[in-house]
Amino acid sequence: MEHAGTAAGFRCPMHPEVVSDHRGQCQVCGMDLVDSQAREDVHVAPEPAASGPSGVLYTCPMHPEIVRDRPGRCPICGMHLEPMTPQVDDDSDLQEYRNMRRRFWVSVPLSLAVLSLAMLGFPPLPMQVMPWAELVLASPVVLWAASPFFVWAVASVRHRSPNMWTLIGLGVACAYGFSVVAVIAPGLFPAALKQDGEIPLYFEAAAIICTLTLLGQVLELRARASTGDAIKGLLQLAPATARRIADDGSEEDVDLAVIGVGDRVRVRPGEKVPVDGVVESGRSAIDESMLTGEPVPAEKAPGDNVIGGTQNTTGSLIVRASQVGADTVLARVVEMVASAQRSKAPMQRLADRVAGAFVLAVIGIAMVTFVVWGLVGPEPSWAYAIVAAVSVLIIACPCALGLATPMSVMVGSGLGARHGVLFKDAAAMEKLREVDTLIVDKTGTLTIGRPVVNRVIAAEGFTSDDVLAAAASANRGSEHPLARAIADAAADITLVDPREFEARPGLGVLATVEGRSVVVGNLALMHDQGIEVSDVTDESSLRGQTPVWVAIDGRAAGLVALQDEIKDSTPTAVEQLHREGLRIVMATGDAVEPAQRVAQELGIDEFRAGVKPDDKLALVEELQQQGGLVAMAGDGINDAPALAQADIGIAMGTGSDIAIDSAEVTLVKGDLRGISAALGVSRATVRNMKQNLGFAFLYNSLGIPIAAGVLYPFTGILLSPMIAAAAMSLSSVSVIANALRLRGARV
Repeated sequence: MEHAGTAAGFRCPMHPEVVSDHRGQCQVCGMDLVDSQAREDVHVAPEPAASGPSGVLYTCPMHPEIVRDRPGRCPICGMHLEPMTPQVDDDSDLQEYRNMRRRFWVSVPLSLAVLSLAMLGFPPLPMQVMPWAELVLASPVVLWAASPFFVWAVASVRHRSPNMWTLIGLGVACAYGFSVVAVIAPGLFPAALKQDGEIPLYFEAAAIICTLTLLGQVLELRARASTGDAIKGLLQLAPATARRIADDGSEEDVDLAVIGVGDRVRVRPGEKVPVDGVVESGRSAIDESMLTGEPVPAEKAPGDNVIGGTQNTTGSLIVRASQVGADTVLARVVEMVASAQRSKAPMQRLADRVAGAFVLAVIGIAMVTFVVWGLVGPEPSWAYAIVAAVSVLIIACPCALGLATPMSVMVGSGLGARHGVLFKDAAAMEKLREVDTLIVDKTGTLTIGRPVVNRVIAAEGFTSDDVLAAAASANRGSEHPLARAIADAAADITLVDPREFEARPGLGVLATVEGRSVVVGNLALMHDQGIEVSDVTDESSLRGQTPVWVAIDGRAAGLVALQDEIKDSTPTAVEQLHREGLRIVMATGDAVEPAQRVAQELGIDEFRAGVKPDDKLALVEELQQQGGLVAMAGDGINDAPALAQADIGIAMGTGSDIAIDSAEVTLVKGDLRGISAALGVSRATVRNMKQNLGFAFLYNSLGIPIAAGVLYPFTGILLSPMIAAAAMSLSSVSVIANALRLRGARV
């Protein structure tokens, strides 16, 4: 593999710096290298500046290297281009569907009329008029209704990317072109081609093939449009306007697009939350089921985060916007689902390579069929040769092969989104089912991620309120998680502001509270201050808890024991994952005692405590070297390196942005039970892919010999091109129907 600047002729469309002098795959992303010269007009422009007037870029779901600034068709495969960023008001897919539907309904009566004339001789017309009538009726079907097929066929040849349109275009052109010449200049044909003194015409075959292909396109486009309904439904969850509160306290309804970070908005009862933000005042219950799937509304109070698009139920809230536009959770969900639907599974790359070689092989088989029938077939042998060759070209169309995995991926992505699972791409969806080892973080993944006061122990001469008040007052205003937990526990106690405050990083704080010296911190700080704490409690009673010691006027007053509670859903999730056959390894930066408590309580197979971000990365590499296919689940910035290194990174949707960006799978609910759902989606989708591919290969392996006439010596039956076209369309419809069946899969 070479680098840019050489004279190599093949380049990776996603990594232009990777070039080669021969065909192959990109060493960075695995995508097939493309001919630099043959694809000069292919517009690969990921930058927003290249977008059209609407600001939307369109791409091919089969060839993501194709990017256009307006809707249309892929120059390589002819597939309908889809918006890279879905838009509520984008109806390009519906416009394409309506266009094909109009062409189909115009072609139906014309094709039936041609068929009636050719096969039934109805209505009866003079023999001299009949051929011209067929020509007049068939021409609008072939030259107008099916004109896009020929455009795409020519493009496939020009881009050296043979596909279904190559075969359809060639087959229809042969049948129609032969018939036109036979009508206009019959004297050009030798007697060997005549049947009962007349040149056979194939107008009905050409017209019916076009009509059936149009039917297949109508069904495919309608199915593809329906798979995007879920995304558009998510987009419609965001309200169009927001009630902004100005600095002077006045309020007005404004377009959502003008709301910026830091703006305050009012969310009244029954309204949707317009932006991601933090509640400044008010209390209410928010229905977040559209993202989390939880049926019970979540209580929200000042300081709590809210998600744009969720439904406010009872109270009124004032929310300060923290994320707007494309940065909101809802927008990111939409983008991840759309990206996954556009991505190409590794299984599809194999199908693409097979399809390209397959088309060339079919053309070769059609030529051999034509020659063999012409030389050794019954009279009129060359007429039979044309029928057999056209039938081979039509029935072998690899449209079912091309649709097999993209349709499964599209429907599978929507299925995952409904279960709160977002796949970054199709490769992740395909690989997840093979995972055998799962590394999980503790804090925020297995546990709530927010320590709470478990109990307060007071030394002799002090009360629990004395200890809690001293600790909370000394830490008043601190943003440390432990300080916030203590302050929450002391909500009903009167606190005072500390004086002479001194923080000791990693140890605790020293302060004067109401004239009394207060020390709050860990055991090392107590020893440093010469304070004896052994009389307060036995350390064995604190197993699995984090103690914060409190001393007043040089004497141990007691301690506050904190604990990060295990999520209610975690035991069920761990049990489910064990049933799935996964080995679970917990890796946490917490101390050994709290980590051991959580591991024992949940039945975790193995745990590592006191690990740093690079230790988690090393753990992933260690397990991979042992031969495991490793998934890593985490939610923090410290988990990002391990998430990126793992074979499958799984991020909690409630975690940090960098963790989500580093992962291949995001669990919107922040709940490990989503991994079982993700595994179910992965298995169901891959199973569906295999069914589709198996059907497509079986169909072609049986259809081609029959179309070539291998059964003729035994049955006297030669397949009509019209029957071949019907079978070709049926194969595509069957693949689409099987993929849509995935929507009802239980995961």
